[in-house]
Amino acid sequence: MIQGIQGNPTVYLNGDWVPLSEAKISVLDRGFIFGDGIYEVVPAYSRRPFRLDSHLGRLERSLAAIHIKPPLDAAQWSRLIAELIERNEGEDQFLYLQVTRGVAKRDHAFPKPEVQPTIFAMSTPFTPPTTQLREEGIKVISLPDERWLHCDIKATALLGNVLARQTAIERGATEAVLFRDGFLTEGAACNIWMVKDGVLHAPLKNHLILEGVRYGLMEDIAEALHIPVQIRRIRQQEITNADELLLTAATKEVLPIVRMDQRPVGNPTHAGKPGPVYWQIRKAYDEVIGKLRAGQL
Repeated sequence: MIQGIQGNPTVYLNGDWVPLSEAKISVLDRGFIFGDGIYEVVPAYSRRPFRLDSHLGRLERSLAAIHIKPPLDAAQWSRLIAELIERNEGEDQFLYLQVTRGVAKRDHAFPKPEVQPTIFAMSTPFTPPTTQLREEGIKVISLPDERWLHCDIKATALLGNVLARQTAIERGATEAVLFRDGFLTEGAACNIWMVKDGVLHAPLKNHLILEGVRYGLMEDIAEALHIPVQIRRIRQQEITNADELLLTAATKEVLPIVRMDQRPVGNPTHAGKPGPVYWQIRKAYDEVIGKLRAGQL
């Protein structure tokens, strides 16, 4: 058993299906040497992938951004994912896809001629957020965003995100909320949402954030609930004075942030507790997942 991984799931590597313990890549793979690759994460509920078209669209955009020709088309990715789910246990799964530029002589320039990309895919059991997290919320800290300027690419080089998350953990928090030049960007591994006076606010969709697939879902849910949405630059002081703060991510779904930098979030009626807009969105989010489980999406 590989340390930190329960069991020995079946993974896909460059056309072969093998146990995770037997999956090997060259030390000259550019993903290993340079972090020269992209990844995608797809949750599956009741063995059905969630918003797969959106995830595959983002995967294609990330590949284009770093000039890797798509090794598979959308139909081939879909078949790979279906087989990945089939070959592994668990009704709910966490599907990880990764494409690197491939194996080549160590050189900063892209290899010429082009080499075959490395394709890796694995599944791990997915446990949605606990009832306690959903009902009590989480603690976060604020940090300056010191990452590179292409956060819209879902690149495998995540050291900046890793360091931010580790800082949060060391300070007794779950997540770090990042700010660049005094404006909100995102969390170390999530999107951040602010509620003020009944309006749901989110940062601009640009190169400074990774637009999560749940970003579009939250917009759809807000529209259905008649909650106004504003996509704009959000100052750090506004976050400090927010009525509610939420985060969204593939593995966290949607959760309330109840404390930031050891101070309670929210207005006096629910300071330090999940607010009313969160509960509306949470209910609608669960209904979407319920429809997926029932095969209605």
